[in-house]
Amino acid sequence: MGARSCASDVGSGASGIGWDGMRRRFPSPTGSAETFVTSTEIIAAARRRLADDVWAYLVGGAETETTLARDRDAFDRIALRQRVLTGIETTDVAADAFGRRSRLPVILSSIGSLDQLHPDGIEGAAKAAEAFGVPIAVSSVLKDGLVRGARAAPSGIRWFQLYIDGDATWATAAADRAEAAGYQALVVTVDLPVMGLRERPPSPDLPRFERPDGRHRARLSWDDLGALVRRTPLPVVIKGITAAEDAARACEIGAAGIWVSTHGGRQLDQGLGALDCLPEVSASVDGRARIILDGGVRRGTDVIKAIALGADLVAIGRLYGFGLAAAGQFGVERILTLLEEEIRTTLVLLGVGCLAALGPHMLRAAHPAYPAQDPLHRAFPHLAVLLEQASATAAESGAITR
Repeated sequence: MGARSCASDVGSGASGIGWDGMRRRFPSPTGSAETFVTSTEIIAAARRRLADDVWAYLVGGAETETTLARDRDAFDRIALRQRVLTGIETTDVAADAFGRRSRLPVILSSIGSLDQLHPDGIEGAAKAAEAFGVPIAVSSVLKDGLVRGARAAPSGIRWFQLYIDGDATWATAAADRAEAAGYQALVVTVDLPVMGLRERPPSPDLPRFERPDGRHRARLSWDDLGALVRRTPLPVVIKGITAAEDAARACEIGAAGIWVSTHGGRQLDQGLGALDCLPEVSASVDGRARIILDGGVRRGTDVIKAIALGADLVAIGRLYGFGLAAAGQFGVERILTLLEEEIRTTLVLLGVGCLAALGPHMLRAAHPAYPAQDPLHRAFPHLAVLLEQASATAAESGAITR
């Protein structure tokens, strides 16, 4: 990856940050009594409010969940290298999203089960993204998701995520509908020729999570994708790339974006973590397309690490899913606010004023600090305490929390 400058072409995202290190409790604008100081509190609230099967679906992965764990391990094995006395007082964290200015280098990834997480559903997530000023990828799995996402966030940065479930005519028509509805990019997911096997109890094979007919997905080819890229005026992002060879092929057919993703560890088991795949993909792309990464992203420091290794945008899925489950639209906005706070604070502590100044020189290999904990608790080490407190309170009151 070549040297980058702090000069921004996406508009000012500069901001001063607070210096007292204290996170404060902000009340919900909807009048809810729920307030959240940390993401850990949001996740604990989500766990309390979700039924066991929905929680298992949200946090689980394929088979042994090794890829799921490696998504997180990849971040935990990298340490940040700090510089001091740099005079940094403000930070610029804005990013370009195919010509639209994003307040953060963050996109809300497509989640097909949003409506199961909270009554606000896709509308709440899309409104949160629009209000905060970041992109959202709206899943084609959601019932009427394309229309609902457009109505909820008419001025937002909206990308439409598409599974190819039909022939070339079907795919072109789907892209045309997305364009007509005001979506600014098309995200084609390619890592799901068949559904990965999920084993986390309770049984994932419940009616609310139907397995789709994947016949067309299994037959999808590079030629098919190339034809779609040529037919639609929308920039096409290919999601589910983890190998340099596939990244190069995607660039050759004209993809505008390469989305490095393990599908949240929900497809191929025993795979590499997404962040471990990023350096080879970045080298293969060599500036020919925008690079997006998801998988294991839980903190602002994770966003920093991904950008330092070559990502242009970083996608979050489960993290904003927790926010939605905890408090609907407000929960998603609160997750984004906390993430922004973490990103800005980390930049200042690293001694850099903007994302463009990040690079591999700021990273070092390190041993994970919490190797014995599961991936979620490694990112949020105080979560167990909050869950235990909630369980004890419920037991004392005789309440059933889910």
